[in-house]
Amino acid sequence: MKKVSIWISSMRLRTLPLSLSGIILASSFAVYNGVFKWSICILAILTTLSFQILSNLANDYGDGLKGTDNKNRVGPERAIQSGKISPDEMLNAIKLNVLFAICLSTCLIYCAFGVTNFTLTATFFVLGTLSIIAAIRYTVGTNAYGYKALGDIFVFIFFGLVSVIGCYVLFAKRIDAVVYLPAITIGLLSTAVLNLNNMRDIKNDETSNKMTLAVKLGSKKVKIYHYILIISAIVLSLMFGLLFYTSSYNLIFTITYIPLIIHLNKVNKNSDPKDLDPELKKLALTTVLLSILMGIAYLI
Repeated sequence: MKKVSIWISSMRLRTLPLSLSGIILASSFAVYNGVFKWSICILAILTTLSFQILSNLANDYGDGLKGTDNKNRVGPERAIQSGKISPDEMLNAIKLNVLFAICLSTCLIYCAFGVTNFTLTATFFVLGTLSIIAAIRYTVGTNAYGYKALGDIFVFIFFGLVSVIGCYVLFAKRIDAVVYLPAITIGLLSTAVLNLNNMRDIKNDETSNKMTLAVKLGSKKVKIYHYILIISAIVLSLMFGLLFYTSSYNLIFTITYIPLIIHLNKVNKNSDPKDLDPELKKLALTTVLLSILMGIAYLI
Protein backbone atom coordinates (compact mmCIF):
# COMPACT_ATOMS: atom_id res chain seq x y z
CA MET A 1 0.00 0.00 0.00
CA LYS A 2 2.89 2.35 0.78
CA LYS A 3 4.37 1.66 -2.67
CA VAL A 4 1.04 2.55 -4.29
CA SER A 5 0.98 5.91 -2.54
CA ILE A 6 4.53 6.59 -3.76
CA TRP A 7 3.52 5.87 -7.36
CA ILE A 8 0.45 8.08 -7.03
CA SER A 9 2.65 10.85 -5.67
CA SER A 10 5.06 10.43 -8.60
CA MET A 11 2.16 11.03 -11.01
CA ARG A 12 1.85 14.52 -9.47
CA LEU A 13 -1.93 14.65 -9.38
CA ARG A 14 -1.96 18.38 -8.67
CA THR A 15 -0.76 18.99 -12.24
CA LEU A 16 -3.61 17.08 -13.88
CA PRO A 17 -6.49 19.63 -13.73
CA LEU A 18 -4.51 22.18 -15.77
CA SER A 19 -4.10 19.67 -18.62
CA LEU A 20 -7.90 19.44 -18.91
CA SER A 21 -8.47 23.17 -19.49
CA GLY A 22 -8.35 22.83 -23.26
CA ILE A 23 -10.73 19.86 -23.24
CA ILE A 24 -13.23 21.84 -21.16
CA LEU A 25 -13.22 24.75 -23.61
CA ALA A 26 -13.33 22.62 -26.76
CA SER A 27 -16.20 20.58 -25.33
CA SER A 28 -18.15 23.75 -24.51
CA PHE A 29 -17.77 25.02 -28.07
CA ALA A 30 -18.79 21.59 -29.39
CA VAL A 31 -21.95 21.65 -27.25
CA TYR A 32 -22.89 25.10 -28.56
CA ASN A 33 -22.37 24.03 -32.18
CA GLY A 34 -24.26 20.76 -31.74
CA VAL A 35 -21.34 18.41 -32.41
CA PHE A 36 -20.59 17.24 -28.85
CA LYS A 37 -20.28 13.51 -28.12
CA TRP A 38 -19.69 12.12 -24.64
CA SER A 39 -17.58 9.23 -25.96
CA ILE A 40 -15.12 11.65 -27.59
CA CYS A 41 -15.06 13.88 -24.50
CA ILE A 42 -14.33 11.03 -22.08
CA LEU A 43 -11.66 9.51 -24.31
CA ALA A 44 -10.08 12.95 -24.83
CA ILE A 45 -9.91 13.43 -21.06
CA LEU A 46 -8.37 10.00 -20.48
CA THR A 47 -5.88 10.47 -23.33
CA THR A 48 -4.84 13.91 -22.08
CA LEU A 49 -4.40 12.60 -18.53
CA SER A 50 -2.25 9.74 -19.84
CA PHE A 51 -0.03 12.24 -21.68
CA GLN A 52 0.31 14.41 -18.56
CA ILE A 53 1.10 11.47 -16.28
CA LEU A 54 3.62 10.22 -18.84
CA SER A 55 5.25 13.65 -18.85
CA ASN A 56 5.38 13.72 -15.03
CA LEU A 57 6.97 10.27 -14.81
CA ALA A 58 9.44 11.11 -17.57
CA ASN A 59 10.36 14.38 -15.83
CA ASP A 60 11.02 12.48 -12.62
CA TYR A 61 13.17 10.00 -14.53
CA GLY A 62 15.10 12.56 -16.61
CA ASP A 63 15.75 15.05 -13.81
CA GLY A 64 16.57 12.21 -11.43
CA LEU A 65 19.23 10.70 -13.69
CA LYS A 66 20.74 14.11 -14.50
CA GLY A 67 20.96 15.02 -10.82
CA THR A 68 18.75 18.08 -11.22
CA ASP A 69 16.46 16.73 -8.50
CA ASN A 70 18.69 17.09 -5.48
CA LYS A 71 18.61 18.35 -1.90
CA ASN A 72 18.70 21.95 -3.12
CA ARG A 73 15.48 21.59 -5.14
CA VAL A 74 12.67 23.82 -3.82
CA GLY A 75 9.59 21.87 -4.95
CA PRO A 76 8.12 18.60 -3.63
CA GLU A 77 10.53 15.67 -3.40
CA ARG A 78 10.49 13.47 -6.50
CA ALA A 79 10.29 9.65 -6.47
CA ILE A 80 13.76 8.85 -7.84
CA GLN A 81 15.27 11.70 -5.82
CA SER A 82 13.89 10.13 -2.63
CA GLY A 83 15.22 6.68 -3.53
CA LYS A 84 11.76 5.14 -3.02
CA ILE A 85 11.51 4.24 -6.70
CA SER A 86 14.51 3.11 -8.73
CA PRO A 87 15.32 4.46 -12.21
CA ASP A 88 14.61 1.02 -13.72
CA GLU A 89 11.21 0.89 -12.06
CA MET A 90 10.41 4.37 -13.33
CA LEU A 91 11.53 3.48 -16.85
CA ASN A 92 9.25 0.43 -16.84
CA ALA A 93 6.36 2.63 -15.66
CA ILE A 94 7.08 5.06 -18.51
CA LYS A 95 7.02 2.24 -21.06
CA LEU A 96 3.70 0.97 -19.66
CA ASN A 97 2.26 4.47 -19.75
CA VAL A 98 3.32 4.87 -23.39
CA LEU A 99 1.29 1.76 -24.22
CA PHE A 100 -1.73 3.19 -22.38
CA ALA A 101 -1.33 6.50 -24.22
CA ILE A 102 -1.12 4.76 -27.61
CA CYS A 103 -4.20 2.63 -26.90
CA LEU A 104 -6.26 5.58 -25.67
CA SER A 105 -5.14 7.77 -28.59
CA THR A 106 -6.10 5.06 -31.08
CA CYS A 107 -9.53 4.62 -29.48
CA LEU A 108 -10.09 8.38 -29.45
CA ILE A 109 -9.13 8.82 -33.12
CA TYR A 110 -11.28 5.87 -34.21
CA CYS A 111 -14.24 7.17 -32.16
CA ALA A 112 -13.89 10.63 -33.72
CA PHE A 113 -13.17 9.76 -37.36
CA GLY A 114 -13.95 6.09 -37.88
CA VAL A 115 -12.17 4.56 -40.88
CA THR A 116 -13.39 6.93 -43.59
CA ASN A 117 -11.58 10.21 -42.91
CA PHE A 118 -8.01 9.30 -43.76
CA THR A 119 -6.57 12.83 -43.69
CA LEU A 120 -7.78 13.71 -40.19
CA THR A 121 -6.99 10.21 -38.90
CA ALA A 122 -3.42 10.43 -40.18
CA THR A 123 -3.02 13.98 -38.85
CA PHE A 124 -4.11 13.01 -35.35
CA PHE A 125 -1.95 9.89 -35.31
CA VAL A 126 1.01 12.20 -36.03
CA LEU A 127 -0.14 14.63 -33.29
CA GLY A 128 -0.54 11.74 -30.84
CA THR A 129 2.94 10.46 -31.64
CA LEU A 130 4.44 13.93 -31.28
CA SER A 131 2.62 14.39 -27.96
CA ILE A 132 4.15 11.19 -26.59
CA ILE A 133 7.62 12.13 -27.81
CA ALA A 134 7.27 15.66 -26.39
CA ALA A 135 6.13 14.30 -23.02
CA ILE A 136 9.24 12.13 -22.76
CA ARG A 137 11.88 14.32 -24.36
CA TYR A 138 11.27 17.30 -22.07
CA THR A 139 13.90 16.02 -19.64
CA VAL A 140 14.93 12.59 -20.94
CA GLY A 141 17.98 12.11 -23.15
CA THR A 142 21.09 14.11 -24.00
CA ASN A 143 19.10 16.56 -26.14
CA ALA A 144 16.20 17.10 -23.75
CA TYR A 145 14.49 20.29 -24.92
CA GLY A 146 13.58 21.31 -21.36
CA TYR A 147 17.31 21.81 -20.77
CA LYS A 148 17.62 24.09 -23.81
CA ALA A 149 15.01 26.74 -22.93
CA LEU A 150 12.44 25.23 -25.32
CA GLY A 151 9.92 23.98 -22.76
CA ASP A 152 7.79 27.12 -22.97
CA ILE A 153 7.25 26.74 -26.71
CA PHE A 154 6.19 23.12 -26.41
CA VAL A 155 3.81 23.83 -23.52
CA PHE A 156 2.19 26.67 -25.48
CA ILE A 157 1.71 24.43 -28.51
CA PHE A 158 0.48 21.26 -26.81
CA PHE A 159 -1.41 22.69 -23.81
CA GLY A 160 -2.91 25.55 -25.81
CA LEU A 161 -3.18 25.11 -29.55
CA VAL A 162 -3.29 21.32 -29.78
CA SER A 163 -5.43 20.92 -26.67
CA VAL A 164 -8.19 23.39 -27.60
CA ILE A 165 -8.11 23.41 -31.40
CA GLY A 166 -7.23 19.72 -31.71
CA CYS A 167 -9.96 18.60 -29.34
CA TYR A 168 -12.53 20.77 -31.11
CA VAL A 169 -11.61 19.19 -34.45
CA LEU A 170 -12.21 15.77 -32.91
CA PHE A 171 -15.81 16.86 -32.34
CA ALA A 172 -16.51 19.07 -35.35
CA LYS A 173 -14.15 17.63 -38.01
CA ARG A 174 -13.26 21.24 -38.85
CA ILE A 175 -11.68 24.35 -37.33
CA ASP A 176 -13.92 27.30 -36.46
CA ALA A 177 -12.72 30.82 -35.71
CA VAL A 178 -14.16 30.69 -32.19
CA VAL A 179 -11.35 28.43 -30.95
CA TYR A 180 -8.30 30.57 -31.78
CA LEU A 181 -8.33 33.20 -29.01
CA PRO A 182 -9.24 30.69 -26.25
CA ALA A 183 -6.51 28.33 -27.48
CA ILE A 184 -3.89 31.08 -27.32
CA THR A 185 -5.19 32.21 -23.91
CA ILE A 186 -4.92 28.74 -22.36
CA GLY A 187 -1.52 28.26 -24.02
CA LEU A 188 -0.20 31.49 -22.51
CA LEU A 189 -1.47 30.68 -19.01
CA SER A 190 -0.14 27.11 -19.18
CA THR A 191 3.23 28.52 -20.24
CA ALA A 192 3.02 30.91 -17.28
CA VAL A 193 2.57 27.92 -14.95
CA LEU A 194 5.71 26.32 -16.37
CA ASN A 195 7.56 29.62 -16.14
CA LEU A 196 6.52 30.03 -12.50
CA ASN A 197 7.82 26.53 -11.80
CA ASN A 198 11.11 27.45 -13.47
CA MET A 199 11.27 30.73 -11.53
CA ARG A 200 10.92 28.75 -8.32
CA ASP A 201 13.73 26.38 -9.35
CA ILE A 202 15.95 28.98 -11.05
CA LYS A 203 18.90 28.71 -8.65
CA ASN A 204 19.04 24.92 -8.59
CA ASP A 205 18.44 24.63 -12.34
CA GLU A 206 21.30 27.01 -13.05
CA THR A 207 23.75 25.08 -10.87
CA SER A 208 22.49 21.81 -12.42
CA ASN A 209 23.02 23.18 -15.95
CA LYS A 210 19.31 22.98 -16.75
CA MET A 211 19.05 25.98 -19.06
CA THR A 212 15.37 26.87 -18.80
CA LEU A 213 14.15 30.16 -20.25
CA ALA A 214 13.99 31.48 -16.68
CA VAL A 215 17.69 30.73 -16.21
CA LYS A 216 18.58 32.39 -19.53
CA LEU A 217 16.52 35.51 -18.81
CA GLY A 218 17.61 35.92 -15.20
CA SER A 219 15.58 36.79 -12.10
CA LYS A 220 14.53 40.28 -13.21
CA LYS A 221 13.73 39.73 -16.89
CA VAL A 222 11.86 36.49 -16.23
CA LYS A 223 9.37 38.44 -14.11
CA ILE A 224 8.71 40.77 -17.06
CA TYR A 225 8.22 37.70 -19.27
CA HIS A 226 5.77 36.33 -16.71
CA TYR A 227 3.78 39.59 -16.70
CA ILE A 228 3.64 39.52 -20.52
CA LEU A 229 2.28 35.97 -20.54
CA ILE A 230 -0.52 36.63 -18.06
CA ILE A 231 -1.46 40.14 -19.22
CA SER A 232 -1.58 38.90 -22.83
CA ALA A 233 -3.89 36.07 -21.74
CA ILE A 234 -6.16 38.57 -19.98
CA VAL A 235 -6.31 40.86 -23.03
CA LEU A 236 -6.97 38.04 -25.50
CA SER A 237 -9.66 36.41 -23.35
CA LEU A 238 -11.36 39.80 -22.99
CA MET A 239 -11.21 40.25 -26.78
CA PHE A 240 -12.89 36.86 -27.12
CA GLY A 241 -15.65 37.90 -24.72
CA LEU A 242 -16.28 41.17 -26.55
CA LEU A 243 -16.20 39.61 -30.03
CA PHE A 244 -18.88 37.08 -29.11
CA TYR A 245 -20.76 39.39 -26.75
CA THR A 246 -24.54 39.06 -26.57
CA SER A 247 -25.12 39.81 -22.87
CA SER A 248 -23.21 40.71 -19.72
CA TYR A 249 -23.14 37.02 -18.79
CA ASN A 250 -20.67 36.47 -21.64
CA LEU A 251 -18.05 38.25 -19.54
CA ILE A 252 -18.53 36.17 -16.39
CA PHE A 253 -15.02 34.73 -16.78
CA THR A 254 -13.49 38.16 -16.11
CA ILE A 255 -13.81 37.49 -12.37
CA THR A 256 -10.74 35.27 -12.74
CA TYR A 257 -8.75 38.40 -13.54
CA ILE A 258 -8.84 39.23 -9.82
CA PRO A 259 -6.73 36.25 -8.68
CA LEU A 260 -4.49 36.70 -11.74
CA ILE A 261 -3.77 40.33 -10.83
CA ILE A 262 -3.20 39.36 -7.18
CA HIS A 263 -0.80 36.68 -8.42
CA LEU A 264 1.13 39.20 -10.53
CA ASN A 265 1.45 41.47 -7.52
CA LYS A 266 2.90 38.64 -5.42
CA VAL A 267 5.37 37.73 -8.17
CA ASN A 268 6.38 41.38 -8.44
CA LYS A 269 7.13 41.60 -4.72
CA ASN A 270 8.77 38.18 -4.47
CA SER A 271 12.39 37.98 -3.42
CA ASP A 272 12.60 34.33 -2.32
CA PRO A 273 11.89 31.70 -5.04
CA LYS A 274 10.63 29.28 -2.37
CA ASP A 275 7.62 31.51 -1.79
CA LEU A 276 6.49 30.98 -5.40
CA ASP A 277 5.61 27.31 -4.81
CA PRO A 278 2.11 28.00 -3.38
CA GLU A 279 1.42 30.27 -6.36
CA LEU A 280 1.76 27.33 -8.75
CA LYS A 281 -1.42 25.68 -7.53
CA LYS A 282 -3.29 28.98 -7.48
CA LEU A 283 -2.30 29.88 -11.04
CA ALA A 284 -3.10 26.40 -12.36
CA LEU A 285 -6.53 26.31 -10.70
CA THR A 286 -7.29 29.86 -11.86
CA THR A 287 -6.55 28.74 -15.42
CA VAL A 288 -8.94 25.81 -15.04
CA LEU A 289 -11.61 28.13 -13.60
CA LEU A 290 -11.09 30.54 -16.49
CA SER A 291 -11.60 27.74 -19.01
CA ILE A 292 -14.80 26.61 -17.27
CA LEU A 293 -16.23 30.13 -17.09
CA MET A 294 -15.23 30.95 -20.68
CA GLY A 295 -17.04 27.81 -21.79
CA ILE A 296 -20.14 28.67 -19.76
CA ALA A 297 -20.04 32.29 -20.99
CA TYR A 298 -20.05 31.10 -24.60
CA LEU A 299 -22.93 28.72 -23.97
CA ILE A 300 -25.17 31.33 -22.36
